[in-house]
Parts: sequence; structure tokens; C-alpha cells
Amino acid sequence: MADPTPVIEDLCAESDELDLIVAELGPEQWALPTPAPGWSIAHQIAHLAWTDHSSLLAVTDVPAFSRQIEKALAEPGDFVDNGAQEGARKPSAQLLADWRSGRAALADALRAAPDGARFPWYGPPMSTASMATARLMETWAHGLDVADALGVVRTPTDRLRHIVRLGVRTRDFAFGVHGQPVPFEDFRIELTSPSGEVWAYGPEDADDRVTGPALDFCLLVTQRAHRADLALTTVGPDADRWLDVAQAFAGPPGKGRASKGDASKGATG
Repeated sequence: MADPTPVIEDLCAESDELDLIVAELGPEQWALPTPAPGWSIAHQIAHLAWTDHSSLLAVTDVPAFSRQIEKALAEPGDFVDNGAQEGARKPSAQLLADWRSGRAALADALRAAPDGARFPWYGPPMSTASMATARLMETWAHGLDVADALGVVRTPTDRLRHIVRLGVRTRDFAFGVHGQPVPFEDFRIELTSPSGEVWAYGPEDADDRVTGPALDFCLLVTQRAHRADLALTTVGPDADRWLDVAQAFAGPPGKGRASKGDASKGATG
């Protein structure tokens, strides 16, 4: 069983890096629009705080989380947005404090979770490592939206390895949620990390292959960039089909980001 400690520590580091970006923002900056339509920087941080709280309930209070699931089923399509809207109305200092305390409590709860624990979620149940990985993925992706709004260029790190692994593991989920048949055979995926290491998954002799920068793969599976704008290459029809539907997050398929040459497409939150 994999030790979840490294991904929990990387989650904390990812959150701290984003915290440095927003900690000194003024009210006007918190209100800046991000690439997600209708979402300001405040909405992005409020969404992270809301999801951290949901994760904490899943880890520490299953009955309370079950009630939240019931509420989500009663508000299909609006539940996540409503959480972000509610948090974004808070004064920025309170929102920041809530995000900080919530993510710290979640990290502590994940560290204290017993070996082999599995927690309910909006998709399949999650292990401790999977829960931390999902939170890292969302923190990184929404952090990109914040950075874009502020014109800040973030330097990618090898913490992306967790998002890459999640993106690879959710291949079949992505096909299924888009109503497409799941390929029978595994793919070979070879991605170059920010430090120059090659991260490889799947059999070396696989017919279908995906290669390119790990950063671009992460941008794709979090739907933060359009495939046409990324340096990812495929061999085989199923791998090519995958890159059109890939997503590492639970829930229904998002609209994705518009390609730089096509501003008519929408964007996801």
C-alpha cells in the first residue's frame, strides 16, 4: 500500500504557493475575473475552501457528508457554483482565513487516517492518497486560473507527477462519462517532467501511445487548455480519441477551454 505522506506534503506545498499569490491582494484584485466565466479570484478560492470542507466531512463525518450528497442531488448543476458564490460574498480576509484553516484541518485528517481507509465522494470512493491527489489537482488547476487573472506566470514543478498519475488512472472514467466505449488495451504514456525526467505508464509495446510534456498533459486533463494548443502527440485511434475527452475530475464532462484560435467555445469552472 502506497504511503500517502508524499502527496499530502505536496498538496500542502501547492496550497502554500497559491497562498503567496493571493495573500496580499486588495479588494479590487479579489474581484478580478478569471478564465472561468462568472468566477472571480474570490470564487476560485471559495471553491477550494468549499471542496476542502466537503473532503474533510468525507474523511471525518460520513453522515454529514451523506447529507451534503443529498443536497447536491437536489440541486443538480448548481450545487458547486452555489458553494463558490456563497464563499465569494465573504470579506476577503475571512475567506482567506477559512481556506487556510480548512485546508490545514483536511491535511491533519488525511495524515491521521488509518491504513487502508476509503472515503465516500461524489464519484467512486477514495483512498487517502487519492483524496489528497484530487485536492492537489484542483488546487493546481484553480491556482492557474488565479494566476492567469493576475498575469502571474507560475513555474511548473514535479508535483505534477500526482496529477499525471490521476489523469492516467481516470482514462476509463473519462470515456465512460462521455458515453464512449472504453478501450480494452492499455496505452503507453511517456511524459517529460518539468525537471526533465520521463514519466512512463503502460506496456512498452502498446499500440496506442501518448507522448509530450507532463505540463501539457496536466493542462489537458484539468481542462485548462485546449488540445490544439498543447504539444501532445498520439499513436493509435483510441489514444487520439482519449485526448478529446480526457478529464481527471469527478462529475459530468466540462466544456473545456477554447483553443486560442477559436474563442467561440466556453470554459469550465
